[in-house]
Amino acid sequence: MDSSLIVFLSTMFAPLALSLSVFVVLRATARRKLRLPPGNLGLPILGETLQLISAYKTENPEPFIDDRVARYGAVFTTHVFGEPTVFSADPETNRFILQNEGRLFESSYPGSIQNLLGRHSLLLMRGSLHKRMHSLTMSFANSAIMRDHLLVDIDRLVRFNMDSWTGRVILMEETKKITFQLTVKQLMSFDPCEWTENLMKEYMLVIEGFFTIPWPFFSTTYRRAIQARRKVAEALSLVVRERRRESEKGERKKDMLAALLDEGGGGSGGTFSDEEIVDFMLALLVAGYETTSTIMTLAVKFLTETPHALAQLKEEHTEILAKKGVNEALQLEDYKSMPFTQCVVNETLRVSNIISGVFRRAITDVTIKDGYTIPKGWKVFASLRAVHMDHDHFKAARTFNPWRWQNGSGTTSCSMNMFTPFGGGPRRCPGAELARVELSVFLHRLVTQFSWVPAEQDKLVFFPTTRTQKRYPILVERLNQVRAM
Repeated sequence: MDSSLIVFLSTMFAPLALSLSVFVVLRATARRKLRLPPGNLGLPILGETLQLISAYKTENPEPFIDDRVARYGAVFTTHVFGEPTVFSADPETNRFILQNEGRLFESSYPGSIQNLLGRHSLLLMRGSLHKRMHSLTMSFANSAIMRDHLLVDIDRLVRFNMDSWTGRVILMEETKKITFQLTVKQLMSFDPCEWTENLMKEYMLVIEGFFTIPWPFFSTTYRRAIQARRKVAEALSLVVRERRRESEKGERKKDMLAALLDEGGGGSGGTFSDEEIVDFMLALLVAGYETTSTIMTLAVKFLTETPHALAQLKEEHTEILAKKGVNEALQLEDYKSMPFTQCVVNETLRVSNIISGVFRRAITDVTIKDGYTIPKGWKVFASLRAVHMDHDHFKAARTFNPWRWQNGSGTTSCSMNMFTPFGGGPRRCPGAELARVELSVFLHRLVTQFSWVPAEQDKLVFFPTTRTQKRYPILVERLNQVRAM
């Protein structure tokens, strides 16, 4: 929906909105004599949503946070995506929010995300079911699985995709292919084919609808996303039904879908329903595809702009390659011999902030730091980005500096609250280590097979998700003619 139309509608209905939303909320809160964090609820209905979106569409979204922190403090009240929200840029408060999942807070995301992921997605699961499925997901990236086959699959698919690179490469598109194929392989054992390509096209439309107004009448993007979501669900449902038939015949693959079919739980007959499995897999596609591909792209951008870091990274990986054949697959011990690469990974995660923060909802009145209260039912946004980009926590915080991690922490404080790129508490990203491995393997193959320069100037934007505006086009030149087997 065009922002000018939103403003027009909000102006037309401002008196009604004021009386029905902001006024009622504030009156109800005042009657309970709660001490709210200071802040500004902004326009009726819209609150400060337009200011937030406008900031995150630029290279520098920091002023949205910085201005409010300077005015109100690290915890402040705002009104975004249709709801009054307590916004935290404070690491202690963020940790408190994350650690009290299920006790004081529950996962709660904008309606567009909830509708597109489905009610059975891991992002929206709660209680014992979430705990069990979170553990199941983590089990598919443990050291044994990584050693036995996962790292080999990652290396093979990275080389398979890079084998076709020549001349001008749109890096964001290429990394999305790699991470989508890796995720589909891990979930359903499919290698790249026409079916996976078609699934990816529809899935990209789903992603585009995440941060839109969840009303099909007003938003063309959201309407397209809902239609694409239906197609993705239908395609995944066919796979689930076929795998159920194979399972009944005693056939079993070693992937996430097989584990889901084996698990007891929520559906009739003691197993998960097709709908539950489809929602779960769709959410894992989000986690495994969108975020990791962006991290890969931005790591290359930051390294290209920091030649000394790129040179040191190349030296580390050239030494690894010298001990192996060019087409020999990387092993777990190779991954563990990449100390500077892990510094690059940490710094890329910190600066890029693929997950800007997490939404929660207070399930009771919650007293937080400085005696402020988050009222029951209110949204809270724990901003990971605000902490990562704070000069009080990271020296020269807005500069890419992988060497800051060589002393073991990278922060100006010993607190573990400062660096949380994968969230924290019971909902910490279960694929955190897998993302690190994928990025490390990708960087190894990139710097040992290619040299490159940017094809044109590009810049970062952060809405609806973190990415580069032009998908980071580069000109590549192959260092040798040995191609993937």
